[in-house]
Amino acid sequence: MADAQAIVVEKVLLFPPEKIWRTLTTSEVIAKWLMPNDFAAVVGHRFTFRTKPMGDWDGVVQCEVLACEPPRMLRYSWKGGADSNPAYGSRLDSEVTWTLTPVDGGTHLRMEHDGFVFPGNKIAFDMMSPGWGNVMDAIGRETAQI
Repeated sequence: MADAQAIVVEKVLLFPPEKIWRTLTTSEVIAKWLMPNDFAAVVGHRFTFRTKPMGDWDGVVQCEVLACEPPRMLRYSWKGGADSNPAYGSRLDSEVTWTLTPVDGGTHLRMEHDGFVFPGNKIAFDMMSPGWGNVMDAIGRETAQI
């Protein structure tokens, strides 16, 4: 996205792409490493993530699957927040892209959350940057359980 900042997290996981893909695209499993949701890996599917409300934000992230190429790439929109919520940043209109690349002994998993516009989204960017690193670790743990 032009003139926007992105959070990028990359990690090699010791699982084949197909197994990680299941972790990224199975609603019940996503709920374990991210948030409760009604996700389906179908382009055009609209879904929500739900978490604890913060300030004026209702805790709902509105999303839509924009691209889905199993087991290589998944992209969805990520819209949430409230303009009247300065303590947690302004409304966020962004995209999350997961890219899975086979490597010796596993898969290189790359997550890019793009679309943070400063100064309005700086608080969200600063809060979510370490959070996505924790999510990547949780994906590894959940994939091991599948």
